[in-house]
Amino acid sequence: MGTYLYVRLLLYTRANLDCGQELPHHNFTQEPLFDVTRPTTFVIHGYRPTGGTAYLDQPHRALLSSAEGHEHPSSGLEQRGGQPQLLHGCGQHKGYGCEHHRLHREYGGRKEGASLDSIHLIGVSLGAHVAGFIGTMLGGRVGRITGLDPAGPMFASAPPEERLDPTDAQFVDVLHTDMNSFGLRGTHGHIDFYANGGLDQPGCPKTIFSGKSYFVCDHQRSVFLYLCALNHTCKLTGYPCSSYSDFLSGQCLQCETFKPASCPVLGYDMSQWRDTLLRLGQTRAYFSTTAELPYSKTSYRVDLVTWNQFLRWGGGHTPTLLRFEQYTSTRLLAQFDEDLYPIQKISLRFVTGNIIGPRYKMRLLRIRISPLENLNR
Repeated sequence: MGTYLYVRLLLYTRANLDCGQELPHHNFTQEPLFDVTRPTTFVIHGYRPTGGTAYLDQPHRALLSSAEGHEHPSSGLEQRGGQPQLLHGCGQHKGYGCEHHRLHREYGGRKEGASLDSIHLIGVSLGAHVAGFIGTMLGGRVGRITGLDPAGPMFASAPPEERLDPTDAQFVDVLHTDMNSFGLRGTHGHIDFYANGGLDQPGCPKTIFSGKSYFVCDHQRSVFLYLCALNHTCKLTGYPCSSYSDFLSGQCLQCETFKPASCPVLGYDMSQWRDTLLRLGQTRAYFSTTAELPYSKTSYRVDLVTWNQFLRWGGGHTPTLLRFEQYTSTRLLAQFDEDLYPIQKISLRFVTGNIIGPRYKMRLLRIRISPLENLNR
């Protein structure tokens, strides 16, 4: 309260894709250019000392393109009551880039056209919590909030009312990429996606000698992954699981809970999983990526049937020990940067950790390798 705010609202529609029209933040709903009957997405950046949007300068084209062809009003920018519009909210300080009472009156009080259901707030880092504050002030009736690596510093021990949480909107989805530094640990949406476990991202510097990139690369990866998904350049499928290690061990490679839909996919249209996720409460979903575009890894389910009469224990690329029993199938996860087809040879390395004892052999009856995106292949 009493803090000076320099707020800029830039409006984009399909009629002006390349140059945002600045609106007065104190009375933007009265502007002729802003149509309250159109579904609207607010993109809220994180902490920027200079007030600029940096890497968030061009999300509008992907968002407005993703809105075409959908008919589910709960998922954000769909065709409902007219063409969608998008607003960049930019402020130099931690503040709210809109006058929430007026927004509530214009959207919540209308019996025609759009309502709070058609509002989608996308917040990056600190902007994710700002989106949560706006959602709280509007009674949790905003249609959707997407949090891209919500900020961790100063929010790690904050109660739900002081950070992003599932009650801030009708549907909240979150992407984590830097939980061990600038990002917030835990679960804070109806579904939380954890890229590479939500910690260190492939391709990002590992030492401080890399300069600024060492501090921001993991954190910013959330934006690049989301934009990649919006542009349909990559398909990032999340597998519900209790932990990333369980996912890597092949224990969470099926999504029967979401039948007839498949596993949840990061991105704009979450409508086919929404009802199930709301019923489940809070869901953790994990996926792995490559270091560069298109980020998607090809994942395979590997099923082994062993012939050994006596029990064998072993492991692979995960710290979890695996139990191999006679005539019993053991499931593994194998991931590669590209699709392997046709497969001509399969090599299996069996690690027991036994240095001075006998060298056990692994006898196999069958190896079946199936791509998770097409288990029938």
